[in-house]
Amino acid sequence: MLRAPSKFVRSWLTAAVVGSVLVGCGSPSGEPPSGKARPAGQTEVTVEPIRATTELTDVNGTKVSLEKVPERIVCLFALCDDILTELDIVPTATNGALLAHPGFLGEDKAKKVGVVPGGFIAPEVEAILAHKPDLVIGLGDTHGKLAPALKGATTFWAMQPETWQDSVGYLRDTAALTGRTAQGEKAERAFRSKLAKAENAPSDKTALIIYGSDENFGVATPEGDVTASLFPRISAYPWKSRGVDGSYSLEEILAQGVDVLFVETMSFGGADGKLSEKLAKNPLWSKIPAVRNGDVHEVDSEVWAKGRGTRSMGIVLDEATAALR
Repeated sequence: MLRAPSKFVRSWLTAAVVGSVLVGCGSPSGEPPSGKARPAGQTEVTVEPIRATTELTDVNGTKVSLEKVPERIVCLFALCDDILTELDIVPTATNGALLAHPGFLGEDKAKKVGVVPGGFIAPEVEAILAHKPDLVIGLGDTHGKLAPALKGATTFWAMQPETWQDSVGYLRDTAALTGRTAQGEKAERAFRSKLAKAENAPSDKTALIIYGSDENFGVATPEGDVTASLFPRISAYPWKSRGVDGSYSLEEILAQGVDVLFVETMSFGGADGKLSEKLAKNPLWSKIPAVRNGDVHEVDSEVWAKGRGTRSMGIVLDEATAALR
């Protein structure tokens, strides 16, 4: 029987690839969800003005104070790259691959951005400081440990997004700190308008996002996954978090009658090949309606799992709504 990752495997997978964004799977009761999730209420498209400042308390209560408008910004996770791109800012350096996506800078321009060695989990402090950053932005529960080493040399900002609203809040906060208020308002308005349009014509199909590199797959749930937090608004998405100890089996997924399946293949170490191809070895896989009907979509994990910002979410909405028609 194929099953979702054990606590160890899931923790390792999410830490190595996307931090905390994909931690949750399933419902607290341990029972499969009943009925179909209905889309949430209409998203407000009106955007409040953003005011430039060098000091603020961010969307999650973290205080950020800068001596001046930052000109050299180092990104340690993809939301930072996403936000800066929306604000027409090119990071001084990054440790991710999101910028190479054609919806961002593209491969050629992305090659000109500095690279922080050490990967997502352990970016090298010396390399970060070599770029003489005014601001370093990282994921709180992964990069928070770097704060002491960076203190006194630069400002470290720990973000911790869990929902699309968090991501919009961080966009607004960054726009305020960089003085790119008009760009921030424009990006927020474009995303809200796209989400509201999708909400106006929600699909009655049951959708599912799974992630992984082999038979130890995970289910992305709205409680802690920014991308998954969009789906109850545009489709039936009956997947609730079971915490780090919970999981969904392939049997439970089969029972839900999934119509459209989105697959995020995580590649690292010696792993290769598509997750959907590996799961196809199990006889239960072919019985899922989405598989039977050819509605399995391998998606770009850089955008779907890691991006988490308004530009990435816009791409997700475009791809998801097309598949859910």
